[in-house]
Amino acid sequence: MKTIFALSSAKGKSGVAVIRISGPAATDAARSIAGYLPPPKQVSLRKLQSLSGEHLDTSLILFLPHGNSYTGYDTVEFHVHGGIATIKSVLIALSRLDYLRMAEPGEFTLQALMNGRLDLAEIEGLGDLIQAETEAQRRQALRLFSGALGNKVKMWRSNLTKCAALLEASLDFSDEELPPNLFDQALEVLTNAYLSLREESVGIKYAERIREGFEVAIVGAPNTGKSTLLNYLAGRDAAITSERAGTTRDVIEIRMELGGLPVIILDLAGLRETNDPVEKIGVEKSYQRANDADLRVFLLDKGIMPKKSPAFQKGDLILQAKADLFHFPPVDGISGKTGLGVNSLTEAIAKELETRSQTAMTAAHARHGAAIKAAMKHLNDAINCLKARNHPEIAAEDMRLSIRELETLIGYVDIENILDEVFAGFCIGK
Repeated sequence: MKTIFALSSAKGKSGVAVIRISGPAATDAARSIAGYLPPPKQVSLRKLQSLSGEHLDTSLILFLPHGNSYTGYDTVEFHVHGGIATIKSVLIALSRLDYLRMAEPGEFTLQALMNGRLDLAEIEGLGDLIQAETEAQRRQALRLFSGALGNKVKMWRSNLTKCAALLEASLDFSDEELPPNLFDQALEVLTNAYLSLREESVGIKYAERIREGFEVAIVGAPNTGKSTLLNYLAGRDAAITSERAGTTRDVIEIRMELGGLPVIILDLAGLRETNDPVEKIGVEKSYQRANDADLRVFLLDKGIMPKKSPAFQKGDLILQAKADLFHFPPVDGISGKTGLGVNSLTEAIAKELETRSQTAMTAAHARHGAAIKAAMKHLNDAINCLKARNHPEIAAEDMRLSIRELETLIGYVDIENILDEVFAGFCIGK
């Protein structure tokens, strides 16, 4: 294993920058420019020198021995002054040691995976935690990073392994006296595991929304104030507004946080029949995006719904547009021009999305969903075998296949083909 090094804090000027070395030769590398190291887990102030003896910086040094470090290898960190030239000089000094090389993106974390310090789901949680922008994203990422999914996998695996052992006992010791309700016991364990997996599977959709953002589409006929409302929500002129119908031709998106949740507001082309080929494409795209959105806000002009509108779904909102033009604004009125009703709208959206987000469990990635569904299929096959009271050996094999699918969640088996995808969002130094 080659010893690796990299800047582990953000690039650019800062008060302090962290340069990390990890691997079997980490202590040799650190001594070559710092002279000697402090005792494990203690911080010490040292002068850093190049191999030619040039003074590079005065740095705090932290030494974490293998087994007690993030990566599982001996790890040394230099906490140097955060000037660009200082950072560069230390990195150059380390690069001149032929037994070191610069770390690849996410390679420190890959070392942690290979050394059993983190499982694959925890690493995905770490990636989510780094990218988290809202409170809901932070909480969800922290659950995953803290090993919650790994703990569930261990529970499912333990129960299914015991269940498979019961069935194999019925095959290996068929002449012996076995509990008369053995099949019933196994069936109960399998059914409970299946229900638990189904609950986890249902929550993945909204866990993904918490990671990526809930889409809320503003729907209405042309010139009903959709773009004006979007601009009010954005606090800037994100969309062109005009009294001329059909101004919006493409989908305009803004990201914002509502109730701690990430929300993407979509301003769509006005829904109407048109002979303009460009506007027609925009209308078709808007119709599709509105149908696919998590929530729709219908803006009605004088209470009239556009002829070509997406179907109303549970949780959608219907509001009277341009309420500022009414002498007595309606209770369900809204105006992007004056802000009338906007607070009520954002509160209603946040409340509805918060209700949905509560169904999110621990699994939060499409990869998790695919593995869980595959495991559920094998469990369902095993349950059908047990209900028919035949072929317990097939049921036992289905359980082993289900366990194998679950183990891919935490990286115990068959993970080489997904490592690149998992680490794609990691930076050098992490």
